[in-house]
Amino acid sequence: MDIVVGIDIGGTKTKIGLVDKNGKCHIKTFFRTREFPDLDDYLDKIKSVSDELIENLDEKINILGCGIGAPNASSKKGTIESASNLIWKGSVPILEKLKERMNMPMRIMNDASAAALGEMLFGGGKKMTDFIVITLGTGFGAGIVANGQLIDGYDGFAGELGHVDMTIGDGRLTGLGVRGGLEAYVSATGLKRTIMYMLSKYLVDSKFRSIAYNDLHGEDITKAAEDGDEIAQRAFDYTAKMMAQALANFTAFTQPEAFILMGGLTNSGKWIMDPLEKYFNEYLLDVYKGKVKLLESGMDGKTAAICGAAALIWEVEKP
Repeated sequence: MDIVVGIDIGGTKTKIGLVDKNGKCHIKTFFRTREFPDLDDYLDKIKSVSDELIENLDEKINILGCGIGAPNASSKKGTIESASNLIWKGSVPILEKLKERMNMPMRIMNDASAAALGEMLFGGGKKMTDFIVITLGTGFGAGIVANGQLIDGYDGFAGELGHVDMTIGDGRLTGLGVRGGLEAYVSATGLKRTIMYMLSKYLVDSKFRSIAYNDLHGEDITKAAEDGDEIAQRAFDYTAKMMAQALANFTAFTQPEAFILMGGLTNSGKWIMDPLEKYFNEYLLDVYKGKVKLLESGMDGKTAAICGAAALIWEVEKP
């Protein structure tokens, strides 16, 4: 069986799995990224974990290569450039150094763009030529497919839509220091910050008045909304409205058939999706109304990032 190693490098976790041509992840694991502040130690860990997964898979396999998704990754340079949520700063030559340890074909790409490739090969984008994947995790990422091609950009950094300024004046700072940038409002982190904003704006009772910011978690906000907490419900509405405005604006660039949403924030279900649908259709230009779908990822949420990374190799090795 032909297999690709898929690696998703995140600020908190590094996820690694073995993925077949159909996008099935046969075995996977993770380790904590921040436990390896030395890059060489980190890459040694990737090598040992990958070898262990290969050894533990019961079937006889042929490794075709390794695909890597990472924040601020340049597919053209093979580097990670000044990622705000990673511990290694500056330009990190990750592909060059990892190839010294793992002798196989290897590609790296921005994680949201890799996710878009994954959707195109394995998920909801299989029958589409124009769609945009939105990743809603700690930050806000975007992978853009137009005319059947991934938009990678001159230097491999296309799709940084999370750092588009959505405000006028004194807006919040994104991880890259963009004041008023979208991800500071529409992301798991942005939702937490909006809870704090709503607590200061409205004097209603809320469970969050006794919870510190660092103790806030997305699932707690969803549960509170379900329990009727007005602050939680207002926070979701505010987040959805900001995202709807952004997606309506992005529609004017490439006129996608769909936005495919993935990541932790989508786990909030109707609390984010229902107001998003409502506001999105209000903000769209008339020429686009009724033509753009809002979908959740067609890949398994637990392995979507790994399969997206593996798609970098499967795109080249199409069976």
